[in-house]
Amino acid sequence: MKKLLIIGGVAGGASAAARARRLSEDAEIIMFERGEYVSFANCGLPYHISGEIDQRSALVLQTPQSFKARFNVDVRVQHEVVSIDAAAKTVSVKNLLSGEVYQEDYDALVLSPGAAPVVPPIPGLINPLTFSLRNLPDMDRILDRLKQTKPTHATVVGGGFIGLEMVEALRHLGIEVTLLELSNQVMMPVDLEMANMLHQELVAKGVDLKLNCGLQAVEHKASGLSLSLSTGESLETELLISAIGVKPEIRLALDAGLAIGELGGILVDEQMRTSDAAIFAVGDAVEETDLLTGEKALIPLAGPANRQGRIAANNIFGMNEGYNKTQGTAICRVFDLAVASTGLNEKRLQKLSIPYDKVYVHGASHASYFPGAHPVSLKLLYNTDTGQILGAQAVGRDGIDKRIDVLAVAIRGGMTVYDMQEMELTYAPPFGSAKDVLNQAGFVASNVLNGMSRLCHTNEIDAATEHQLLLDVRNPGELSKMGAIEGAVNIPLDQLRDRLDELPKDKEILVFCYVGLRGHVAYRMLVNSGFKAKNLTGGIKTYQMVKARY
Repeated sequence: MKKLLIIGGVAGGASAAARARRLSEDAEIIMFERGEYVSFANCGLPYHISGEIDQRSALVLQTPQSFKARFNVDVRVQHEVVSIDAAAKTVSVKNLLSGEVYQEDYDALVLSPGAAPVVPPIPGLINPLTFSLRNLPDMDRILDRLKQTKPTHATVVGGGFIGLEMVEALRHLGIEVTLLELSNQVMMPVDLEMANMLHQELVAKGVDLKLNCGLQAVEHKASGLSLSLSTGESLETELLISAIGVKPEIRLALDAGLAIGELGGILVDEQMRTSDAAIFAVGDAVEETDLLTGEKALIPLAGPANRQGRIAANNIFGMNEGYNKTQGTAICRVFDLAVASTGLNEKRLQKLSIPYDKVYVHGASHASYFPGAHPVSLKLLYNTDTGQILGAQAVGRDGIDKRIDVLAVAIRGGMTVYDMQEMELTYAPPFGSAKDVLNQAGFVASNVLNGMSRLCHTNEIDAATEHQLLLDVRNPGELSKMGAIEGAVNIPLDQLRDRLDELPKDKEILVFCYVGLRGHVAYRMLVNSGFKAKNLTGGIKTYQMVKARY
């Protein structure tokens, strides 16, 4: 019989415990959690603050009693493991209620300590009106403050997942919100032009969005907080949410002599085993391997943590199973929009020696003629040598999860843009289109690779020379409604065939429409008539996304 100790619950630890029991009815399994809750939905915390998840109890997934009843796991909450003696295979545990310290031995140990909020050295940041959000007690403290003081203004620092979700939650409660983001965009997993759609949504929903703006100092006053910003401005606020990011909890591992990676996470092999053969580690505290690059990465997501906990338990009980890397598939709601991504973004690809290109497609969430269809903006990144799908990002009101989930599976399966042309996806007018956005992206990228199309991007439009001509094939009414590009000649697509003699054959024609489809039809007409041309991928809609500033 094995004795298995698990340090930390939630996604990774609780998954390891449940899987271990399913593999062995005889093993002694003890799980330690220094907090009050062993298994809770931390991704749901902002939605209880907003009131969308009405019952707090809905966030508590398992209790010590329910875990004992179903899995016969001895769950000890408010018990903190203070040290690990790897040589003796023992841990020292402190009962946080009684103060008692005792030892437990083990045959195998799983570390699932998670990650802690980053607390930057900002003067005055530690004060009663500043909060982070990682667990239920954090949520309770925020809710208590909101009920006690009923603030009219709050500030969120950090435009990542938690920051954006908290901005939405606070606005849902009628609170004025300022969002501070040090970089030039929110939601760093996506590229700037895709994030610009989120910036537009935030501003439209009344958020005071401050990009390229850092928090430098905090002063606690009787009326609230006075914030000093890197722009030289000061800001008065009544509540501050610090959502700058998280870092792996590695103190126990470090003190136990376990290997720590260059990124600051616990090093593990494919079996989730640490540098000590009897100790495994899972979840936000470990350094994972990127599926597409093979590089080490810190990816604090619940899905990978759950799978890692399962794999660690499998290997502890005699299986030989490897964790097949992480690709970082994620989604976030930002008011009426969803933003999702998988694989590599363009910022990463620019730092790697992988030959890549990108296409943009703007389609509809389902058949456009059926009521309720919403725009879907998709960015697809692919290898120009092989056609392999490298990454994707999508923004829209509906159907975003569906498209990115399909592409996440496609990337996992090593599929190419040629395969995307053949994807057989469900179609009925309320649900999809006969040619889905994904098929369309596959058509566009495949046309480029097989020479049927030549694309240009926003930077080429802006850098057009005297040897090039910009051709806008939209209808004249669209120019005033949707904007135009200065210096472009306007010939509507349906008139183009009869007006080709107005165009010079000694210049390269950079053609565009609103989203790229009519531009492609015009491109084929031009090249079939002896012109040299390129089509702006994603049309002027993508051009405007790239050029937008907030």
